[in-house]
Amino acid sequence: MDFGQALIRQLAIHKVGNKQADATLLLSRKNVELKDDTLLQLLSQYFLSSFKTEEFFHFFHENSLQFNEVYQYVKNIFDDSATFHENSRHIARHLYERSAHPKINPGELYVAFFEKTVLDGVERDAVGIFKSESRESYLKVYPRGDDYEVDYDEGINIHKLDKGCVVFRTEEEAGYRLCIVDNVNRSMEAQYWRDEFLKVRQVEDPYYQTEQYLKMTRQYITKELPSQYEVSAADKADLLNRSIRYFREQESFDLNDFARQVIGQEDMAQSFRDYKRDYEADAGASLAEDFQIHAQAVKKQSRVYKSILKLDRNFHIYIHGNKDMIERGYDEASGLHYYKVYFREEA
Repeated sequence: MDFGQALIRQLAIHKVGNKQADATLLLSRKNVELKDDTLLQLLSQYFLSSFKTEEFFHFFHENSLQFNEVYQYVKNIFDDSATFHENSRHIARHLYERSAHPKINPGELYVAFFEKTVLDGVERDAVGIFKSESRESYLKVYPRGDDYEVDYDEGINIHKLDKGCVVFRTEEEAGYRLCIVDNVNRSMEAQYWRDEFLKVRQVEDPYYQTEQYLKMTRQYITKELPSQYEVSAADKADLLNRSIRYFREQESFDLNDFARQVIGQEDMAQSFRDYKRDYEADAGASLAEDFQIHAQAVKKQSRVYKSILKLDRNFHIYIHGNKDMIERGYDEASGLHYYKVYFREEA
């Protein structure tokens, strides 16, 4: 994505409250006049600077895309920009109908039509849908004669977008391609922005495949494997290290190659394949057996691939490499277990 040259051509603002709390839905009658260049730059910064992810989505519906409301309203705008404001009102009404959970905050809804956004090196039109839910206090300092006075007010932090999505005019039949920001209310019951309002699912691209395989592998090693085999904590740590190392060092993923290099034993490799099938069914995921590994997805998942032995509340041992350099034992005199760690140099 590249928003460096993106231009806001139309903008509508509506007030969307919480339906359950009987809060108001206020729909504007016309678009915002866009005359001030500085204001346009600030709005573009507020709307677009938070979108830095490699994770993309499509609109979807279980029966047919035509029943996905936001997809249909965005399509109407792309087909005829003269219908922009009318469809922005439809989008606001739809959000209001989906804002029924008590934890959903009221706020302003912005719908913007952009030109010159770039995706995959191609310049495209885009529709942005953004919601501001939080206010911050700020100081106003101004001169009065030879002195200064201080006051305060509340406003929106343009460096912190609460919720948003940008829909690119591409892949229409698949449900367009869009990216999402949701920095407020990430709890399951408040994920209405993505699941209830937008109704999207992740694009099954290399980022998705890499991310899903790393999630699945971690679950298999930490939860499933110990239920089938006698595996020590050091062995689990070694498998986690080998898994993440494979994704870091290889350019492409091959299921058979991964099972052979990382999982090792044939019966465990088959157990891993069986777990993949169950994971796909439970998560509604579709995992390919070969794909290009996405470096950003590996970097993101690496944060949770921590190979740590937690020993009571006294010690944590971080295992980064050869598991043969650590040895587990039991001391009969004290009745305690122990680990013996071998090393060549002390840093």
